[in-house]
Amino acid sequence: MNGAQALIESLLQEQVDHIFGYAGATICPAVDALMEHPEIGYTLVRTEQNAGHMASGYARVSGKVGVCMVTSGPGATNLITGIATAYMDSIPVVAITGQVPSNLLGRDIFQEVDITGAVAPFSKHSYLVKDANEIPRIVKEAFHIASTGRPGPVLIDIPIDVQNQEVKNFRYPEEVNIRGYKPSVKGNELQIKRVAEAISKAKQPLICAGGGVWLASAREELLELAERCAIPVVKTMMGISLMPTDHPLNLGMIGAHGNHCANKALAKADLLIMVGTRAADRAVIDPGEIQRRMATIHIDVDPAEIGKNMQAAIPLVGDVKVILQQLLDRNITPPDSAAWLERLRDYRKAELGRVFPQREGYVFPGTVLRKLGAKLADDAAVCVDVGQNQIFTCKYLPQKNGRLLTSGGLGTMGYALPAAVGVKVAQPDRQTVVVCGDGSFQMSMNELAAVKCAGMDLKIVLFQNQVLGLVNQIQRTAPYHGPFGVALDGSPDFPAIAAAYGIPSLTVSDEDELDEVLDRFLGSEGCCLLICRVHPDVSTTD
Repeated sequence: MNGAQALIESLLQEQVDHIFGYAGATICPAVDALMEHPEIGYTLVRTEQNAGHMASGYARVSGKVGVCMVTSGPGATNLITGIATAYMDSIPVVAITGQVPSNLLGRDIFQEVDITGAVAPFSKHSYLVKDANEIPRIVKEAFHIASTGRPGPVLIDIPIDVQNQEVKNFRYPEEVNIRGYKPSVKGNELQIKRVAEAISKAKQPLICAGGGVWLASAREELLELAERCAIPVVKTMMGISLMPTDHPLNLGMIGAHGNHCANKALAKADLLIMVGTRAADRAVIDPGEIQRRMATIHIDVDPAEIGKNMQAAIPLVGDVKVILQQLLDRNITPPDSAAWLERLRDYRKAELGRVFPQREGYVFPGTVLRKLGAKLADDAAVCVDVGQNQIFTCKYLPQKNGRLLTSGGLGTMGYALPAAVGVKVAQPDRQTVVVCGDGSFQMSMNELAAVKCAGMDLKIVLFQNQVLGLVNQIQRTAPYHGPFGVALDGSPDFPAIAAAYGIPSLTVSDEDELDEVLDRFLGSEGCCLLICRVHPDVSTTD
């Protein structure tokens, strides 16, 4: 057995069933070893960045670690954005890169790059393998680090000579013991007691839930706590699909681009319970102002996040699922918040009944999304890109019991389509929809080849306004002097592009036709592209 074979055998031991990758010279031994194991599926991406996004989408819906594998040099550097995107959203990914021969490292030979050094600021850990006999241990550690504590991407860089090196005695470790890496799981009992008391005494409590709830598989515990204590819930962008839109305690997304009722609730609360969220700038615009007005509880698995953006009166470090269960086991006395809930009910009613603007010859994104969401399956997965399409979707797409996946931390355009490919690989029968703009779609539309190759039933909604919508919107406000460098002149004929991949398309520019077109779109067999004509001056504040 050589190092490459030991790598694939180690992946099998971790129950890896799919790899997203792009082969090249320095990863060829590993790819050759992979040929002997058809039980591991393989998706050839069309650019390496998307291997990271596909692994991300796969990981987020499967609960497993996503795996991607590319070659050295530009293959590895192209993957950097995928790694950084996973890091910012705490997605468990193991990225494997080929490397030039170890005896030539540092000599700037063909396709050499220090990838472990390059990703150090935005990866959870990285390995440069120097001995093939270490591969089983390294793979075991990589998967453990990626998936425990606060999840994140781990890089394994393997020189080609190490892949070809003989492994004397392959033995896959049963346990991992990494000195200095012991993530907290159970919450401190004294702090649990303080949290329970604070909730009972509050008059206007509010839960703010983030992506950490999904990562900890703690959705049920969150809902039970909110319902048992009658506490309304706002979400960050990463937690947007934790509750159905029609749940009476759901107030929507907070932040600069959030729902009015969610932000009003945040402005009036007297106790804020942050669960699995880092309280970043998009969600909490002025942390200092919130600290002055109310007590805060911060529950997170990563102690570095507590106090980083906003000081917490009661910090609680540990696994979100475990901590929420600890709180539930205490049978907290529900707060006297009837007046608070009644007040929020009026805010929520106004939000859900909002009437959208209309323009002849165009459709408004909020109208499209409201109608689309009503027609989706209860557990549909919706992968959303970055820009105006992201904000409109998070604010107006009705949530049921599915998932909304997007790049919230890094804000990576082009994320949605490859992430959706990862979703379909993990769960082929799950209804999956992509929402993107004509700018972001052009960043990853080459992955239609992967969609076509696998015969995926993937539905793509494309908002075409012929500009980079969100930047165009920003440039039309002070202190800027008008839009510049945002017109998408020269964009392709999107129906022709889709047809070139053998994918049918529909176009809609009349809201009276939306219901009929959406039914045809969702009812079509296989992949379909829906192009929605949107006015270039549409704003997320409309």
